[in-house]
Amino acid sequence: MAAAADHQNHPPTILEYYDNMFKLQSTATLISSFLCEDGRHVLILDSTIFHPQGGGQPSDSGFITAQFKFVVQDVRSKNGIVYHYGVFEETADDIKEGVQVLLTVDNSKRKLYSRLHSAGHLLDVCLPKVGLSHLKPGKAYHFPDGPYVEYKGTVPQAELQRKQQALELEANNLISKGEKVLVAIYSYEEASKLCGGGLPDYIPKGSTPRIVKLGDFPGCPCGGTHVSDVSDIGHMKVTQMRTKKGITKVYYQLIEL
Repeated sequence: MAAAADHQNHPPTILEYYDNMFKLQSTATLISSFLCEDGRHVLILDSTIFHPQGGGQPSDSGFITAQFKFVVQDVRSKNGIVYHYGVFEETADDIKEGVQVLLTVDNSKRKLYSRLHSAGHLLDVCLPKVGLSHLKPGKAYHFPDGPYVEYKGTVPQAELQRKQQALELEANNLISKGEKVLVAIYSYEEASKLCGGGLPDYIPKGSTPRIVKLGDFPGCPCGGTHVSDVSDIGHMKVTQMRTKKGITKVYYQLIEL
């Protein structure tokens, strides 16, 4: 088993979910494994279908198997390398690097996290339709225990309840109609056009951003997983909308499919 510091010179992990968000099984090569200070093991592979936590979206969970069974509890990415954290179901001292492993993602959690994440993008799309085009997307939290989207900008207190109701109505109207969700990697220039003529400053010029686009609405850069059609989000409930210190938060829930 490799030492914890050995992973620093590994090449970037190939992100298979970038190209196929609905692939729940794949094979990969084990590059390294080591033990963390908290007692969890870490596996590094040459490629992965596991989505690491990021962009407000939880990480996938599931299993990695070969002559062992590794329970994936958490997935993180740093400097292009994806770290799969978890535990072995049985003692596995003789883990050989270079072996082929089978990756299996928990389907129910992948679907839920993709719905929650896509719902956040849907709220972005609905803002201009209810007179809130001045709100600009900020941080987001797409975890099941209380998802919300944070926007830069304010809404008068007297209008909050009415705008909340209008936002929920518009979101469910689009869900009922259905729109294809398109996700692909584009050149910087193409991505700029798809995102309404510009990209956020954190996207380096000359790069090839991954863009998510709901139907014919403007897209945005995103590295997460999403539904294939807006209708797959299911009924949305906008539970609260509040403004404080120049920030407006929109809280939502999804009805189980």
